[in-house]
Amino acid sequence: MAAEAKYSIVREVGRGSYGVVYEAVVRQTRNKVAVKRMHCNVPENVELALQEFWALQSVQSQHENVIQLEECVLQSGQVFQPISRQYRKSDSHLLLIETCLKGRRCMDPKSACFVWFVMEFCDGGNMNDFLLSRTPDSQLNNSFMQQLSSAVAFLHRNQIVHRDLKSDNILISHSPGGPLVKVADFGLSKICQGKVNVNQHCFSSACGSNFYMAPEVWEGRYTAKADIFALGIIFWAMVERITFRDGDSEKELLGTYICQDKQLIPVGEALLENPNMELQIPLKNKKSMPDDLCRLLHDMLTFNPKERLDAFQLEIRIRRISYGKKRQRS
Repeated sequence: MAAEAKYSIVREVGRGSYGVVYEAVVRQTRNKVAVKRMHCNVPENVELALQEFWALQSVQSQHENVIQLEECVLQSGQVFQPISRQYRKSDSHLLLIETCLKGRRCMDPKSACFVWFVMEFCDGGNMNDFLLSRTPDSQLNNSFMQQLSSAVAFLHRNQIVHRDLKSDNILISHSPGGPLVKVADFGLSKICQGKVNVNQHCFSSACGSNFYMAPEVWEGRYTAKADIFALGIIFWAMVERITFRDGDSEKELLGTYICQDKQLIPVGEALLENPNMELQIPLKNKKSMPDDLCRLLHDMLTFNPKERLDAFQLEIRIRRISYGKKRQRS
């Protein structure tokens, strides 16, 4: 069944370097879904599509704070080929490689090749815009920090390292119990093969967004703990509402930085230049965060990854902080 016969595109909701995201409805049920279309016209795009598919479909169980993949469809010219989630991992992976990487039609300009990701629809947009449109709320921040810590621990437990965590790649879905965060955009993610400890598996290709990259990522040798550094940047910026303006899009983004000679330097890059630098946490107001949260952020943003918290330690520590918790009346 062709993708356009199964889904009705409603509107475009986002556009990036590697793809376009649409709001759509399933024609049979009228349920809303998000449809991400990636044009596989160059090897780089093909690799991103493969990584995203492989990460999302490799997870055996679902987590409420990780975006859910409903279906993946390969389009070559006018031919649409759904990839069944019932296929064995290796079969679906090989099929994608054969169709996108080895298939001659992928490089034929007369026969366009796309990968369509059909995912759950998030009605709250991305976390960056969601938070910046609201007044600061410590209880909401606490909830988001706990949800994100749980999501990253889940991913690392499943041997998945995201490698591009930032507020723009986290979506919001409204629920009766309050807003739910959804970690999304797995194009740069990697799966650690075998039974190796996810915190010991080393990566060598530097990737991600500059302001969220750990010092060791800048050096080109890092582990899953780079995700924890990125979360530390997000949490710090969320609590103090620290923002910077993206040089390409001019968009205001949540993220912390070091100011040197009127220039904004990513924290990871500054720490690489000066590993003994003491981060000033909190940056704006000492009353903005309690001591236990301050210590937690320091432990997430430490220069030495061996001294940095891992996702499983963070998941436990984040539940114990006093920030954002209601005080019980005596």
